Amino acid sequence: MIFSNSDNAIRTLAAVVLLFWQGFAYAEEIGSVDTKFKLIGPDHKIVIDAFDDEKVEGVACHISRAVTGGLKGAVGLAEDTSDASISCRQVGPINFKDSLEEGERVFTERRSVLFKQLQVVRFCDETRNTLVYLAYSDKIVDGSPQNAISTVPITPWSGAQTPPRCNDE
Repeated sequence: MIFSNSDNAIRTLAAVVLLFWQGFAYAEEIGSVDTKFKLIGPDHKIVIDAFDDEKVEGVACHISRAVTGGLKGAVGLAEDTSDASISCRQVGPINFKDSLEEGERVFTERRSVLFKQLQVVRFCDETRNTLVYLAYSDKIVDGSPQNAISTVPITPWSGAQTPPRCNDE
């Protein structure tokens, strides 16, 4: 079967959309503040999102990061800075839905057209029975040293006897 040029263009566009879509993670926007007025396009801003750790019931994280506005930001061509701040807290009884892997990615967001992503990974400090969340930015060639961490000590919730251990399987 021979495809026309328009069929090839549609297939290429669909592949590009799927490539970009994979970089998005589900997060609920909590709010934002403008940091710089832009005459054309949206203003630069700081956005706050919330997301849940899918493998650890009872933990929620909030992450803030700069979002570039202007014309490039409006069409998705801007490269956002590597700055991010994260805060994770126990919001209910902690229950591990599955075994945890060290350095497992729990959140990803695209920060430029192709090469840069904001990552949040989870570690377990077994000695202190604490979950540690690390936010950082990476690129294909070179990652950024800018990072932020948040810790969640695993404690009893509302009269529970003994909290689970982060290394329990």
